[in-house]
Amino acid sequence: MAHLNKIAANSPSRQNPSELETSIANAIYDLETNTADMRSALRPLQFVSAKEVRSLIGLDLGLLAVEKLILALQYEVGHGKKAIVINVPVPLLAGFHKVQQRLTRELEKKFSDRQVIFLAQRRILPRPKRSNRSRTNQTQKRPRSRTLTAVYDSILTDLVYPVEIVGKRTRTRVDGSKLLKVILDEKERGGVDHRLDTYSEVYRKITGRGVAFEFPMGAGTEY
Repeated sequence: MAHLNKIAANSPSRQNPSELETSIANAIYDLETNTADMRSALRPLQFVSAKEVRSLIGLDLGLLAVEKLILALQYEVGHGKKAIVINVPVPLLAGFHKVQQRLTRELEKKFSDRQVIFLAQRRILPRPKRSNRSRTNQTQKRPRSRTLTAVYDSILTDLVYPVEIVGKRTRTRVDGSKLLKVILDEKERGGVDHRLDTYSEVYRKITGRGVAFEFPMGAGTEY
């Protein structure tokens, strides 16, 4: 049962983990126990939860707390591929980043038919409302990091880590719908080119918004 320590103590899944949660916890614990050069980095790390879902289409995700959506998800991402999105506590994100590239490779060996992505657990706070009684009082400001825009931007950054986002632009289609284009650092093309469809589909299913990840068209392109 020691592997369950890799699930955060305040997570409901700690007491009643799903099959996917147990598999992820086992995999990380095995790496911590049997891989000497990863042991110290993995020891303090925990994830929050894991659920298997097929689609989030139709949910009004902008009104929900992100950590209440699905904290580690198994998505179908097109072309028969699947992805496991592991949601981790924000205070532990930096620790995951230290070993994320290697940890991702090791987990993808164990879950060979899926791609692994790490996202921090973040909460979207609603915009403060001013009632008639409170108009003369100063309304408590919500942190910028808790706004919908900031959380969605952070999801983009988490998705592509350690690749740097060098530009963004919004394209408006003929039907009025919008597509966000995210430009990634050209230097990392070879390492993540095969993951771009996964990034787009996971972002769409979490936020309900379309996004396309791409690399600069030329050295002189500006964004």
